[in-house]
Amino acid sequence: MGPNESIVAVFADHPHAEEAIKKLAQDGFDIKNLSVVGKGFHTDEKVTGFYNQGDRIKFWGTRGAFWGGFWGLFFGGLFVTIPVFGNLVVVGYLATAVIVAIENAVVVGSLSALGAALYGLGIPKNSILRYETEIKADGFLVMARGNAADMLRAKTILSALNPTTVELHADMKPI
Repeated sequence: MGPNESIVAVFADHPHAEEAIKKLAQDGFDIKNLSVVGKGFHTDEKVTGFYNQGDRIKFWGTRGAFWGGFWGLFFGGLFVTIPVFGNLVVVGYLATAVIVAIENAVVVGSLSALGAALYGLGIPKNSILRYETEIKADGFLVMARGNAADMLRAKTILSALNPTTVELHADMKPI
């Protein structure tokens, strides 16, 4: 049985999201149980894109180093255009769930493919709607999954980094 609890912290910008991932990794959290979600670019940029360089990805734009570094750290991810969000980057374990939601054309009420993936992991709809709103407003989700004790420890770590919000979701579906 896999991890059955999850924590989601929302950060206003990518430097704080990056700091959160680094802090969790330094404190012993397995990178396979972490994810980051955010927009891939700012709307004032003219060129946005990426290309593959062996086992690395090169992103263009002001967040290029941020996403390129995470792509290698998480051993891959997803760059997709979703209606209403625009370009969205998902790295970590959540990328697989988003791909499955897109490939299966999962529609859960009024949720996007991202929302359907989060819902499929057991996150409640009211939380998903808040997370989608934060991403649309250029925020970043930092997520971790694991057992109850690890998620309480993750909540303490993430709360100390002053996220916009931090929520523990217990009794999630095993992954």
